[in-house]
Amino acid sequence: MATYAELAQSVINGQKDLVIDQVNSLIAAGNNPLEIVNEGLIQGMNVVGVRFKAGDMYVPEVLMSAKSMSSGLEIVKPLIAETDQKGKGKIVLGTVKGDLHDIGKNLVGMLIESGGLEVINMGVDVSADDFIDAVIEHKPDILALSALLTTTMPAMKDVIEYLEDEGLRDQVKVIIGGAPVSKEYADTIGADGYAPDAGSAVALCKELLAEKEAK
Repeated sequence: MATYAELAQSVINGQKDLVIDQVNSLIAAGNNPLEIVNEGLIQGMNVVGVRFKAGDMYVPEVLMSAKSMSSGLEIVKPLIAETDQKGKGKIVLGTVKGDLHDIGKNLVGMLIESGGLEVINMGVDVSADDFIDAVIEHKPDILALSALLTTTMPAMKDVIEYLEDEGLRDQVKVIIGGAPVSKEYADTIGADGYAPDAGSAVALCKELLAEKEAK
Protein backbone atom coordinates (compact mmCIF):
# COMPACT_ATOMS: atom_id res chain seq x y z
CA MET A 1 0.00 0.00 0.00
CA ALA A 2 1.18 3.51 -0.78
CA THR A 3 1.88 5.95 2.05
CA TYR A 4 0.65 9.55 2.19
CA ALA A 5 4.26 10.71 1.78
CA GLU A 6 4.65 8.64 -1.39
CA LEU A 7 1.38 10.03 -2.74
CA ALA A 8 2.54 13.59 -1.99
CA GLN A 9 5.82 12.87 -3.82
CA SER A 10 3.95 11.57 -6.88
CA VAL A 11 1.93 14.81 -6.95
CA ILE A 12 5.16 16.84 -6.72
CA ASN A 13 6.64 14.80 -9.59
CA GLY A 14 3.48 15.23 -11.68
CA GLN A 15 3.04 11.45 -12.06
CA LYS A 16 -0.67 11.32 -12.79
CA ASP A 17 -0.98 7.56 -13.38
CA LEU A 18 0.94 6.79 -10.21
CA VAL A 19 -1.27 9.20 -8.23
CA ILE A 20 -4.38 7.39 -9.49
CA ASP A 21 -2.92 3.98 -8.52
CA GLN A 22 -1.83 5.20 -5.09
CA VAL A 23 -5.16 6.90 -4.30
CA ASN A 24 -7.03 3.73 -5.30
CA SER A 25 -4.75 1.60 -3.12
CA LEU A 26 -5.21 3.93 -0.12
CA ILE A 27 -9.01 3.82 -0.56
CA ALA A 28 -8.95 0.03 -0.90
CA ALA A 29 -6.97 -0.17 2.35
CA GLY A 30 -9.73 1.76 4.12
CA ASN A 31 -8.00 5.12 4.58
CA ASN A 32 -10.13 8.17 5.36
CA PRO A 33 -10.88 10.05 2.09
CA LEU A 34 -10.28 13.46 3.69
CA GLU A 35 -6.92 12.27 5.04
CA ILE A 36 -5.93 11.11 1.56
CA VAL A 37 -6.69 14.63 0.32
CA ASN A 38 -5.08 16.55 3.19
CA GLU A 39 -2.10 14.33 4.06
CA GLY A 40 -1.29 13.24 0.51
CA LEU A 41 -2.64 15.34 -2.34
CA ILE A 42 -2.66 18.77 -0.66
CA GLN A 43 0.62 18.07 1.14
CA GLY A 44 2.23 17.48 -2.27
CA MET A 45 0.70 20.63 -3.76
CA ASN A 46 1.86 22.69 -0.77
CA VAL A 47 5.45 21.69 -1.54
CA VAL A 48 4.89 22.57 -5.20
CA GLY A 49 3.61 26.01 -4.15
CA VAL A 50 6.69 26.67 -2.02
CA ARG A 51 9.06 25.51 -4.78
CA PHE A 52 7.21 27.56 -7.39
CA LYS A 53 7.48 30.71 -5.25
CA ALA A 54 11.19 30.04 -4.73
CA GLY A 55 11.75 29.63 -8.49
CA ASP A 56 12.66 25.94 -8.14
CA MET A 57 9.66 24.83 -10.22
CA TYR A 58 8.21 26.34 -13.38
CA VAL A 59 4.66 26.72 -14.68
CA PRO A 60 4.63 23.55 -16.88
CA GLU A 61 5.77 21.45 -13.89
CA VAL A 62 3.22 23.10 -11.59
CA LEU A 63 0.49 22.35 -14.13
CA MET A 64 1.53 18.69 -14.28
CA SER A 65 1.42 18.52 -10.48
CA ALA A 66 -1.99 20.23 -10.39
CA LYS A 67 -3.35 17.80 -13.00
CA SER A 68 -2.00 14.87 -11.00
CA MET A 69 -3.62 16.17 -7.84
CA SER A 70 -6.84 16.81 -9.72
CA SER A 71 -6.96 13.22 -11.01
CA GLY A 72 -6.58 12.00 -7.43
CA LEU A 73 -9.28 14.38 -6.20
CA GLU A 74 -11.73 13.13 -8.84
CA ILE A 75 -11.49 9.63 -7.36
CA VAL A 76 -11.84 10.78 -3.75
CA LYS A 77 -14.50 13.47 -4.27
CA PRO A 78 -17.57 11.16 -4.42
CA LEU A 79 -16.45 9.47 -1.19
CA ILE A 80 -16.08 12.83 0.58
CA ALA A 81 -19.49 13.92 -0.68
CA GLU A 82 -20.96 10.84 1.01
CA THR A 83 -19.31 11.56 4.36
CA ASP A 84 -19.50 15.35 4.27
CA GLN A 85 -22.72 17.30 4.34
CA LYS A 86 -22.94 18.67 0.82
CA GLY A 87 -24.32 22.12 0.34
CA LYS A 88 -22.69 23.62 3.41
CA GLY A 89 -21.60 26.57 1.34
CA LYS A 90 -21.42 28.01 -2.14
CA ILE A 91 -18.47 29.94 -3.56
CA VAL A 92 -18.23 31.96 -6.78
CA LEU A 93 -14.62 32.15 -7.92
CA GLY A 94 -12.90 34.06 -10.71
CA THR A 95 -9.84 35.98 -11.92
CA VAL A 96 -10.59 39.68 -12.33
CA LYS A 97 -10.87 41.72 -15.54
CA GLY A 98 -7.67 42.01 -17.55
CA ASP A 99 -5.99 39.04 -15.85
CA LEU A 100 -5.63 35.67 -17.59
CA HIS A 101 -3.95 33.71 -14.79
CA ASP A 102 -5.83 30.67 -13.60
CA ILE A 103 -3.50 28.06 -12.07
CA GLY A 104 -3.83 29.33 -8.49
CA LYS A 105 -7.53 30.05 -8.86
CA ASN A 106 -8.25 26.59 -10.27
CA LEU A 107 -6.24 24.99 -7.48
CA VAL A 108 -8.24 26.92 -4.88
CA GLY A 109 -11.46 25.80 -6.61
CA MET A 110 -10.39 22.15 -6.60
CA LEU A 111 -9.41 22.23 -2.94
CA ILE A 112 -12.61 23.97 -1.87
CA GLU A 113 -14.66 21.43 -3.83
CA SER A 114 -12.74 18.58 -2.26
CA GLY A 115 -13.89 19.94 1.10
CA GLY A 116 -17.49 19.33 0.08
CA LEU A 117 -18.41 22.91 -0.87
CA GLU A 118 -20.04 23.97 -4.11
CA VAL A 119 -17.85 26.03 -6.46
CA ILE A 120 -18.92 28.11 -9.44
CA ASN A 121 -15.70 28.81 -11.34
CA MET A 122 -16.15 31.79 -13.66
CA GLY A 123 -12.76 31.52 -15.32
CA VAL A 124 -10.43 34.42 -16.11
CA ASP A 125 -10.79 38.06 -17.25
CA VAL A 126 -14.15 38.35 -15.46
CA SER A 127 -15.74 41.81 -15.47
CA ALA A 128 -17.32 43.42 -12.40
CA ASP A 129 -20.68 43.17 -14.21
CA ASP A 130 -20.31 39.42 -14.62
CA PHE A 131 -19.36 38.96 -10.96
CA ILE A 132 -22.43 40.92 -9.88
CA ASP A 133 -24.67 38.87 -12.20
CA ALA A 134 -23.22 35.67 -10.70
CA VAL A 135 -23.87 36.90 -7.14
CA ILE A 136 -27.49 37.68 -8.07
CA GLU A 137 -27.99 34.37 -9.91
CA HIS A 138 -26.17 31.92 -7.60
CA LYS A 139 -26.54 33.73 -4.24
CA PRO A 140 -23.14 32.46 -3.03
CA ASP A 141 -21.93 32.68 0.56
CA ILE A 142 -18.48 33.77 -0.63
CA LEU A 143 -17.13 35.61 -3.67
CA ALA A 144 -13.43 34.80 -4.23
CA LEU A 145 -11.44 37.18 -6.45
CA SER A 146 -7.99 36.38 -7.83
CA ALA A 147 -5.40 38.73 -9.37
CA LEU A 148 -1.84 37.85 -10.34
CA LEU A 149 -0.81 41.24 -11.71
CA THR A 150 -0.40 44.49 -9.78
CA THR A 151 -2.11 46.22 -12.72
CA THR A 152 -5.30 44.17 -12.30
CA MET A 153 -5.55 44.45 -8.50
CA PRO A 154 -7.72 47.64 -8.70
CA ALA A 155 -10.39 45.54 -10.45
CA MET A 156 -10.95 43.79 -7.09
CA LYS A 157 -11.82 47.15 -5.53
CA ASP A 158 -14.18 47.85 -8.45
CA VAL A 159 -16.10 44.62 -7.78
CA ILE A 160 -16.53 45.43 -4.08
CA GLU A 161 -17.67 49.00 -4.86
CA TYR A 162 -20.11 47.65 -7.44
CA LEU A 163 -21.54 45.23 -4.86
CA GLU A 164 -22.07 48.19 -2.53
CA ASP A 165 -23.71 50.26 -5.28
CA GLU A 166 -26.11 47.40 -6.04
CA GLY A 167 -26.97 46.88 -2.36
CA LEU A 168 -25.50 43.36 -2.40
CA ARG A 169 -22.41 43.83 -0.23
CA ASP A 170 -24.04 42.54 2.97
CA GLN A 171 -25.22 39.38 1.25
CA VAL A 172 -21.81 37.94 0.36
CA LYS A 173 -18.36 37.65 1.93
CA VAL A 174 -15.57 38.74 -0.42
CA ILE A 175 -12.11 37.16 -0.22
CA ILE A 176 -9.11 37.97 -2.40
CA GLY A 177 -5.83 36.28 -3.29
CA GLY A 178 -2.96 36.17 -5.77
CA ALA A 179 0.80 36.78 -5.75
CA PRO A 180 0.81 40.62 -5.49
CA VAL A 181 -2.14 40.78 -3.08
CA SER A 182 -1.66 41.31 0.67
CA LYS A 183 -3.74 41.42 3.82
CA GLU A 184 -3.15 45.18 3.93
CA TYR A 185 -4.63 45.54 0.45
CA ALA A 186 -7.62 43.39 1.44
CA ASP A 187 -8.23 45.69 4.42
CA THR A 188 -7.82 48.81 2.27
CA ILE A 189 -10.46 47.79 -0.28
CA GLY A 190 -12.87 46.41 2.33
CA ALA A 191 -12.56 42.68 1.54
CA ASP A 192 -13.61 40.20 4.25
CA GLY A 193 -10.46 38.12 4.00
CA TYR A 194 -7.20 37.37 2.22
CA ALA A 195 -5.48 34.06 1.55
CA PRO A 196 -1.78 33.83 0.63
CA ASP A 197 -2.12 30.34 -0.89
CA ALA A 198 -4.64 27.67 -1.87
CA GLY A 199 -4.53 25.81 1.46
CA SER A 200 -5.22 29.02 3.41
CA ALA A 201 -8.07 29.91 1.03
CA VAL A 202 -9.89 26.70 1.95
CA ALA A 203 -9.40 27.36 5.68
CA LEU A 204 -10.57 30.96 5.24
CA CYS A 205 -13.74 29.89 3.39
CA LYS A 206 -14.60 27.37 6.11
CA GLU A 207 -13.95 29.98 8.80
CA LEU A 208 -16.25 32.52 7.13
CA LEU A 209 -18.97 29.91 6.61
CA ALA A 210 -18.74 28.86 10.27
CA GLU A 211 -19.09 32.52 11.33
CA LYS A 212 -22.14 32.87 9.12
CA GLU A 213 -23.77 29.74 10.58
CA ALA A 214 -23.05 30.93 14.11
CA LYS A 215 -25.04 34.12 13.56
